[in-house]
Amino acid sequence: MTEAIERKLKILRETLQLHNYNYYVLDSPTISDYEFDHLMKSLQELEDQYPEYYDPNSPTQRIGGEVTKVFETVRHKFSMFSLDNSYSKEEILDWEKRNHKLLGSDDLEYTCELKYDGASINLSYKNGQLSRGVTRGDGVEGDDVTSNIKTIRSIPMVLRQSEMIPEDFEIRGEIILPLKGFEKMNRDRIEAGEDPYRNPRNTASGTLKLQDSAEVASRPLDCLLYQMVGEKLPFKTHYESLQYAGKLGFKIPDTIKVCKNVEEIVDFINYWDKHRHSLPYETDGIVIKVNSLAQQEELGYTAKSPRWAIAYKFKAEQAVTILHQVTYQVGRTGAITPVANLEPVELAGTIVKRASLHNADQIEKLDIREGDTVYVEKGGEIIPKIVGVDHSKRTVDSKPLEYIRFCPDCGTGLIRNEGDAKHYCPNEYGCPTQITGRIQHFISRKAMNVDGLGAETVELFYNNGLISNYADLYDLHEEQIIPLERMAQKSAANIIAGLEASKEIPFEKVLFAIGIRYVGETTAKKLAHAFKNIDQLAKAGYEELIAVEEIGERIAESIIDFFSNPVNTVIIEKLKQHDLNFSVAEKEKQSNVLEGRIFVVSGVFEKFSREGLKLSIEENGGKVGSSISKNTDYVIAGENMGPAKLQKAESLRIPIIGEDDFLAMINHSGQNPVP
Repeated sequence: MTEAIERKLKILRETLQLHNYNYYVLDSPTISDYEFDHLMKSLQELEDQYPEYYDPNSPTQRIGGEVTKVFETVRHKFSMFSLDNSYSKEEILDWEKRNHKLLGSDDLEYTCELKYDGASINLSYKNGQLSRGVTRGDGVEGDDVTSNIKTIRSIPMVLRQSEMIPEDFEIRGEIILPLKGFEKMNRDRIEAGEDPYRNPRNTASGTLKLQDSAEVASRPLDCLLYQMVGEKLPFKTHYESLQYAGKLGFKIPDTIKVCKNVEEIVDFINYWDKHRHSLPYETDGIVIKVNSLAQQEELGYTAKSPRWAIAYKFKAEQAVTILHQVTYQVGRTGAITPVANLEPVELAGTIVKRASLHNADQIEKLDIREGDTVYVEKGGEIIPKIVGVDHSKRTVDSKPLEYIRFCPDCGTGLIRNEGDAKHYCPNEYGCPTQITGRIQHFISRKAMNVDGLGAETVELFYNNGLISNYADLYDLHEEQIIPLERMAQKSAANIIAGLEASKEIPFEKVLFAIGIRYVGETTAKKLAHAFKNIDQLAKAGYEELIAVEEIGERIAESIIDFFSNPVNTVIIEKLKQHDLNFSVAEKEKQSNVLEGRIFVVSGVFEKFSREGLKLSIEENGGKVGSSISKNTDYVIAGENMGPAKLQKAESLRIPIIGEDDFLAMINHSGQNPVP
């Protein structure tokens, strides 16, 4: 009896999974909706009768019903980088030339794919079954939305049988809301007397974070996949990996194309620029990738994006409106940004009221004036900007715009450094907006993530003289907070508890939080990993800093400037006294045999993944460099090492070793056996 029930459940689940694949992935149903619903009902009744045979990836789990109050934050195993944008053939050619130079080879092949306009998702599979779905978040961490992801019927919960299914891998894609489904949702909302949704992209993104998965299941979300990720995947090219993913049951659009040169890329762009409006979903550009996975590995990443991929953005939508007034914002670094206050206008599905004017040069170039009729578009289709003026509609009494000379917040005379497009307020430690801006950055979710404390509360504390820098936050007591406007005992207790909890935040986030100019989240992580603690970083010289992967001249100089300022060192010492984490929680080293040596890793390896090899270097006391220089001690070369790196290593007479040599080095108890 038991075997018969198990067999019946297995047959029903596999049958429904097949019909689901035919309908939602192949768009080729083989049974009617009535027949499908009848099979689903039979399975549901059998599962209700025999709950001991529960399967989290059963087709019945797609109907939702689970309620998630708080979405768990999950760190991505492999970071989800953003893409650099391009807007012309010339920019694509420049990108290609950089890759030729880095690889020392002109032998490049590309894939071109549509850039789907939705919400990025990372799906993890183990032993052929969906284990987790996580949003992109900040690229380093995202939210676990697995219960909602399971309701999307084009996402396979169990992969189709195949000989080559990797035991553990991730696949990335875009959760989209097809236009037909979006239009139906809006018709239903209007009929119910509710406001329609603005655009498919924001609606798809918001749906992923709904607490009730049954509500998610009621919405016609779809998922288009674009990248398999994992260690030692059995493919040589990106195109091959996507073709294989399609065989596993993933929905891979058939618009992807392999291109041999930039001319073929441009032909692909031109075709889809004309035909994209006939697609069943929104797209805002093309993604171009180096096809060879070995070359992708060799090219690597900058701090923010892969070098082996670039996005081409279609020309942005424009709108015409009136510029009423130009105001000026002060950033936490003192940078002044002129802002155009506009007559509200709809643009790409959103209402635009303000747009950036960037800097004084841009204002002069456009000859823009208050009262002008202006053309507005979304730069990269995200940030609104003014791109032109209709001078024919300008009034006779129009006056040229005079750029401000003094800080709008503290009255200090503005400065503009040679070669810099922006004006700055130099009153770094006296300008209220800069002070509160640094504190607001310090407490933000991606930094110290202090619960109960927001931007308005920071300004309240500052205006009441309770704080003048972010270190002062840790001197606060409930008795000081309770008497303030909109505060009470519970609010005060939550803030103090949030500050206390923030002392557990790891060093890499504390380093990002203190606000060194140009040091973002990814850069802070690399610096923390390289120097281990704040004292070593503060002592680091220029050469030491630029030896760290992705740290360039500008970042190195900014770090040195930050730690040479006594105001900053006093604040850091105060934070130390409050027990914030200013060192990496060290894993126990395997040895110190590589102490003082810098290695550059290049190529593809048999016994290590590239990241595993870097980790082994650090676990044995060595450092990993980002590029070959006179400070490099060894280059560890794998298969397909870039010719340019090989040539540079040979010209500098740097020893080139293989992974077997490296293993001998770290396993040798005496002197280094490699010459």
